[in-house]
Amino acid sequence: MSLHDDAVLVLKGHEGQDELRQVYLDHLATHPDGLWKACGDGHVTASALVIDPPRERVLLTLHKKLRMWLQMGGHCEPVDETLARAALREGTEESGVAGLTLLPGGPVRLDRHHTPCAWHLDVQYAAVAPEGAVEAISDESLDLRWFPYTEVADVADDSVVRLLEAARARL
Repeated sequence: MSLHDDAVLVLKGHEGQDELRQVYLDHLATHPDGLWKACGDGHVTASALVIDPPRERVLLTLHKKLRMWLQMGGHCEPVDETLARAALREGTEESGVAGLTLLPGGPVRLDRHHTPCAWHLDVQYAAVAPEGAVEAISDESLDLRWFPYTEVADVADDSVVRLLEAARARL
């Protein structure tokens, strides 16, 4: 199964956000290259909100280009066999934390937003870090920091707050 086929199956199985989900499905139906950065009309991306083992804090990255506190995530790559693996790869690369475990049940939400390169149709997962995890700043980040749930709205935009709410509902 191709990544494109996996993305279609994941999106068809995602419950809620019906109108936005259809935008993603229409995009993939219209653009065979709709998962790749080269697709100028936008592309599907994958992200992971990293949660600490006690489930009290999230790890956010101060994105180097956007200068915003965000979850880990980004563009799909040819090595990604599934959207879930793309989210895990991005989460691991950007956090430096090995052994992340995605919450069961697939993505927790979808978020479409414009970036300097194009529209991102982000498929958002949540992942729990293992006990004793130590983060490491990547080349794509200015900083990494654990934030208690109650502080996320003070530093991040509404999309991250909505992602946290959806992840907490899944926990």
